[in-house]
Amino acid sequence: MASQRRNLMQSHQSWTDDLPLCQMCGVGTAPNTVYGPDGKGTQSHPNEDGHFRFRGEDGLFLYGVFNGYEGSRVSNYVSQCLTAELLLGQLNSSHSDADIHRILTQAFDVVEKSYFETIDDALAEKANLQAQLPEGVPFHQLSPQNQKLSERVQELEQEVSGGAAAVVALILNNKLHVANVGTNRALLCKSTSDGQNQVIQIGRPHTVDNEEELQRLTALGLDAGRLRQSGLIGGQSCTRRIGDYRVKFNYTDMELLSTAKSKPIIAEPEIQGSQSLEGVTGFLLLMSEGLIKALESAHGPEQANQDMVAMVAAELAQQGSLEAVAKAVVERVRRVHHDVFSSGRQRAALCSRHEDMTLLIRTLNYTLPDGTLTPTQGGRIYPVSVPYSNSQSTSKTSVTLSLVMPSQGTLTNGTNTASTLEEGTPTPGQSPTATLQSSNTQTQSSSSSSGDGGSLFRQRGSQAAQPDETGRVPPYVDFTHFYRLWGMDHGDATQGGLGPQ
Repeated sequence: MASQRRNLMQSHQSWTDDLPLCQMCGVGTAPNTVYGPDGKGTQSHPNEDGHFRFRGEDGLFLYGVFNGYEGSRVSNYVSQCLTAELLLGQLNSSHSDADIHRILTQAFDVVEKSYFETIDDALAEKANLQAQLPEGVPFHQLSPQNQKLSERVQELEQEVSGGAAAVVALILNNKLHVANVGTNRALLCKSTSDGQNQVIQIGRPHTVDNEEELQRLTALGLDAGRLRQSGLIGGQSCTRRIGDYRVKFNYTDMELLSTAKSKPIIAEPEIQGSQSLEGVTGFLLLMSEGLIKALESAHGPEQANQDMVAMVAAELAQQGSLEAVAKAVVERVRRVHHDVFSSGRQRAALCSRHEDMTLLIRTLNYTLPDGTLTPTQGGRIYPVSVPYSNSQSTSKTSVTLSLVMPSQGTLTNGTNTASTLEEGTPTPGQSPTATLQSSNTQTQSSSSSSGDGGSLFRQRGSQAAQPDETGRVPPYVDFTHFYRLWGMDHGDATQGGLGPQ
């Protein structure tokens, strides 16, 4: 069995290649990058992220984003095998929420155990060879035979090291369940029936900054102060991860973890659910840690969720496919991150590099505009104002999202049905706005908005401005007020020499 699983890891083909993909989903990725003094970026290692997006039977949908480290072996293995533990009849519409959570937890446990089975032989060989090498002798002082043994030990170490963080979303019975291990993130953005907008972070990252995780570790006998001071455990910030044999089997040899009564770094997922999706319009985002950290490094962590939702909303109004939306958002983050580095400003030092970035977008009862529509047909995108805040994660901050979502229809079993929309064009001089109040808790953070500004998912009519005889569309932005203010500041009470004469 171990050899079969090892062959699965080494194979470029997978049984999951034949599973039906979810068509209401798009994925965007970007490789890791390190910037040089000239601002040019180079990739420092092969991509280590992974993902899946499958449609099962009985109204079941399964999505996942995996953030690997020290290689892609674990993320690749988990993305293949976790699917087998969830889409081969284990789940059906008769299962209760408790059943679903139990099956999800068991799946993570089985997959990690089976992964360790695939490296059993390599770990045994590595231990045997290490026992033959003299302790404390530098490589150049070893005999030629022992140098070969040492080189083989290093090869085996590369083969068995590494791990992965995972965030998995499962939709069954029109309910959303999210299982998280590590530092990836899930966001749910929805427009509620009472006209409010909600941006919900489902779960919190498993780090020593998470008070519940810190309490779990201190209950095992670890020192909270040392954990906070270190920040990293075995080179990673996540306190839950899949794989990584060093912190799972050899933790007693690590000074920071040596006092633990039992295994401190675990692969047990924290499961949030069930979120009812009945009548919900919006989208679900699954993000790898690399994407989150890149945006937080550039703009600060306080408004990262709102920034991400605003970018997705803007691209949804312009792109013709979800794949294009996801790729465009990842490219936006990449460019923002690079621009901050190139600017030389205060946060530039935090943006000298970023890890692999993956974004998965799953729409909920939402249709994209026709890709051939003009800006006035597909929905106009207004500026997004995100004020800087140095408040703590538990404080409340507001962000104004000034944007219009494209025209929407309804989805029935993954197919579009026609819908009649009311005109939602803002009056001149006024843009529709939505103020989101963000509050983080131990398990989830949510943002909501209401008021005369309307919904984040405000609909626009399909009436387009017609081109004149020259083929040009009449301007729909009035800069008169801008010219007047400019003229006042520059000594021209009329318009300061700017604008149409």
